[in-house]
Amino acid sequence: MDNTVTIDRNYSIARFAPDEAGLRQAAEEGFRSVVNFRTSEEKQEVTPEEERRIAEEAGLAYLHHPVSPDALDDALVDDFRRKMPELPQPVLLHCASGKRAGAMTLMALAADRGLDGEAALAMGRENGLDLTQEQIGRFVKDYADRKSGA
Repeated sequence: MDNTVTIDRNYSIARFAPDEAGLRQAAEEGFRSVVNFRTSEEKQEVTPEEERRIAEEAGLAYLHHPVSPDALDDALVDDFRRKMPELPQPVLLHCASGKRAGAMTLMALAADRGLDGEAALAMGRENGLDLTQEQIGRFVKDYADRKSGA
């Protein structure tokens, strides 16, 4: 799938919000789940409710876990971490640009693997997702440091 970043064999970040054709393509390419981090208030061509219907019709498990950059906190990330293992893999995760989806994925993986903030950001950079200059990147670093005890 074009314009995606593969973090590892189970998690890929879309740098866009997939439309109906994109969701069907994801299923055809072997993805088994889709996670949408966009809020219902964001302007979007496909609402979360429509996306759920399309994804499920295509055979994908679907999770809507809205993340607003202004309201990002440890509890929101921890809640996602609890849901993540329940998703059939591989998983395609998205927001509008990939920043929130990438941040949430990096934080979850870092916490589960015991990585500190620098290692979490490096995992993103090594795979084509550089959040080091983004405000959300600072939250990724701080969250991973808190969870790893760094």
